[in-house]
Amino acid sequence: MKIETGASVVVILQNPREKIVGVLQEIGIAGVFVRGIDLSYFEEWTRSIANGEPYLPMQDYFFPMWRVERVSKDESAAGMPSMAALFRERTGLDFSDF
Repeated sequence: MKIETGASVVVILQNPREKIVGVLQEIGIAGVFVRGIDLSYFEEWTRSIANGEPYLPMQDYFFPMWRVERVSKDESAAGMPSMAALFRERTGLDFSDF
């Protein structure tokens, strides 16, 4: 199944290795446009939003295809909720609105 624009995704990059969680804006031959945050910041980011504390906003990124190792749809699996579902559960807000 094709990953559509606006879908919640996890982008895994190489050189250097990074993991970004966010909302897919566009994917093409040249690369991937995503609005997101580093996955390692997700817990702190979610907590800050839920508590009304200052937080770093999502950023607009372009990653050239040579850096992209994988783009995965952020989906719940085997009883584990997706990142977007965790965000909604903890903040009461929609992930794609950020």
